[in-house]
Amino acid sequence: MSSATYSYLRPSGLADGGLSLQTSGGVAQRAAAAARPRFFSGFVTTAEPVAAGLLAVAEVARTRYYQPLSPRSLDPVVTGSRDRLRFESFSGCCGVYARMDVLPAALDGETPDHGTTNVDVNAPLRTALARVAGSSALRLDVGPDDLTVTTMHGSVVEKKVPLPTRWLRGFAEVQVIASRFDPRIEVSAAEAAAFLRRAASPTDRTVLWVVPSGRSLRLTSRPVAGAVCLPGQGRLAVLRPLLRFATTLRAYGPPVGPGSAPVASTWEIETPSLRVSLTLSPEPSRGFSGEGAVLTALATDEAIADADLISALLSWDPTVDVDALASAAALPADRVRAALTQLGTAGRVGFDVADAAYFHRVLPYDAAAAAKLNPRLIGARQLVADGAVAVTDNTARVRSGEETYDVAVVDGAPATCTCPWWARYRGGRGPCKHALAVGMVLTGDREAVPA
Repeated sequence: MSSATYSYLRPSGLADGGLSLQTSGGVAQRAAAAARPRFFSGFVTTAEPVAAGLLAVAEVARTRYYQPLSPRSLDPVVTGSRDRLRFESFSGCCGVYARMDVLPAALDGETPDHGTTNVDVNAPLRTALARVAGSSALRLDVGPDDLTVTTMHGSVVEKKVPLPTRWLRGFAEVQVIASRFDPRIEVSAAEAAAFLRRAASPTDRTVLWVVPSGRSLRLTSRPVAGAVCLPGQGRLAVLRPLLRFATTLRAYGPPVGPGSAPVASTWEIETPSLRVSLTLSPEPSRGFSGEGAVLTALATDEAIADADLISALLSWDPTVDVDALASAAALPADRVRAALTQLGTAGRVGFDVADAAYFHRVLPYDAAAAAKLNPRLIGARQLVADGAVAVTDNTARVRSGEETYDVAVVDGAPATCTCPWWARYRGGRGPCKHALAVGMVLTGDREAVPA
């Protein structure tokens, strides 16, 4: 697995009334500030919840929930926007996406610049964070090249770790998947505590479903209308330390009904000053990096062209206003959303289920990296280049190696395929390379396709 290694000017630490979370540079709003971005300077008004939330994000980054191995810390990502800070990470197996949003109510200071970078959260720092207590304010400085928060405890040492490119695929997939979620469950802090304390160990792999039952929640082994999928309930255990600060637990997911296959879901703890959420892959054995939700957008030339325009119009607002972008770009809203999906494949945007809106971030990858990391997309483009796709009105035939597969065309778009991939996943993990190739041909020059 290829990776990009980030170095830090100084070790992260907790001393002299300030917590220093060292960052690795990154992408800032102003090009001149990219090497030394400064995202925030001031105070966090609720020290203990922020410390607990950062610990949760860091714990996910050092955990493999499927086939657990020895802990190996990876670097969370921090984004500074106009009124909040977002910390994000993936588990080592890429099946859990964690995010902490430090909201305006928790921040008392100024935001000289906006951007994205990685932050060093090493083992001694985690120990120091666990000792943060009380309601006192915490000094916080994000940049240059470091995030500094102040308390009364001792210093710690630096640790350099790689950020795997697999995270790029995970970031891309999650924003597409989460954009289809709706809020489905909301319970009080007391009910949240009762529910999360029943959660099994992090190694539990059972796929269950959660349905509201009065003011509480009920677990069931079968999906019903209105249920939220809970794949591997033990993966929620990292939220328990936040229960003492929580006001609400919410769950988000797509529509399901009897017979539905396992799906992803988001579980969110809200406090007066921050939100911490976990998005779980449909099964503990499945990482987000292989879900294939972005492949259709990656294969669309129109979305690629629109993405260049939308990228130039993005600002570091807390949420992305699709209608405002559509007006500024003179594009329909659906094309703007497709362009945002395309930008998401390079880590340029994420999706916040609480706000039901995209947000701007910039990861240190180029836009072509996502395409190179998707074997199905590479295979589809090769099939088109080889002239292996023949399209009729309702069916396309695709020669792939020694085999020929039929792809059904419904309403001008590829639907099903006779290949083993489709037989196994039934579209649940994105289109196969044959359907992708047919989609590319259908949106291109059909007269150039051999019969």
